[in-house]
Amino acid sequence: MKDVAERGLVLLGCGKMGSALLAGWLEGGLSPKSVWVLDPKPSDWVKGTGVHLNEGVPADPAVALVAVKPQMMGEALPTLQALGNGTTLFVSIAAGTPIAAFEAALGANTPIVRSMPNTPAAVGKGITAIIGNARAGEADMATASTLLSAVGQVVRLEDESQMDAVTGLSGSGPAYVFLLIEAMTTAGIEQGLAPDLALQLARATVAGAGALAEAAPESPAQLRVNVTSPNGTTQAALEVLMDPKTGLPPLVSRAIAAATHRSKELARG
Repeated sequence: MKDVAERGLVLLGCGKMGSALLAGWLEGGLSPKSVWVLDPKPSDWVKGTGVHLNEGVPADPAVALVAVKPQMMGEALPTLQALGNGTTLFVSIAAGTPIAAFEAALGANTPIVRSMPNTPAAVGKGITAIIGNARAGEADMATASTLLSAVGQVVRLEDESQMDAVTGLSGSGPAYVFLLIEAMTTAGIEQGLAPDLALQLARATVAGAGALAEAAPESPAQLRVNVTSPNGTTQAALEVLMDPKTGLPPLVSRAIAAATHRSKELARG
C-alpha cells in the first residue's frame, strides 16, 4: 500500500460498496489525503472523511477503482480515460462489465483487475473474486487483493469466464440467504410463534450456522450430520428439504444456474 499512499488512489463512485471500501481503507491507516473521490451525490459521511472530493484526479495515481453502476459506466468512465495505457491500475467492481469493455475504453495496455464483491462487504464480511488482464502483473493483483480485503475475503479466479458463476453463487447469493430467513420466519409464525420472535430466531440461526460453517474444521455435510439425530426433529425436516426432486439441492442448483445464465446475457449486452 506504500505506492498507493504515495501516488494516490482514485475512487470513481462512492455509493454503498464504494463507501464500505473507503471506510475499510481509512480504518486500515490509509490517509484521506491519499484518496480522490469522484461522486455527483456524495453522502454526508463521505464529505466528512477529509478525502479529496470532486477535485479532479492526480496525474499518475497508483490505482483507480471503478465503483459505479454498470448503466452509469458509459458516462463516468471517460473522466478517467487519460489515465489509461499507463501505470495506473484500474480495479472494477461493476457487475456484468467484462475486461474487454474497459480495455476498449482505456486502452489495451492498461492494467485492469475485474472483481465481483457481494453485499456483506458493508459489514466487513464480504467475499470478492478477482481476475486480471494480461497487463496486470502479480504486484497489481496483490494490490487489488489488499484493497478489496478491506471488506472481507478475496479469491482469485483462473479465467474471466468463471465470473458469471461467481455472480450466480456469491454475488447474488446473499439474496438467497435473506429469502431463507424470510421463509423460516414465516414458517415459525405458522407454527405459533410471535412474528418478532420468529424473525429473531431465524436471523440468529442463519448467522450462527454460517459462522460455525466458516470456523469449524468439519465440512458443511458433516456439520449437518452432527445436528441430525436418528428419527429426530431435524431428520424429519431434512427428509423434506433433501427430496431429490422437490427438495432444496435441486432448487438451489436451478436458481444459481439461472443467475449464471443471466449474468452471461448481461455481459453480452
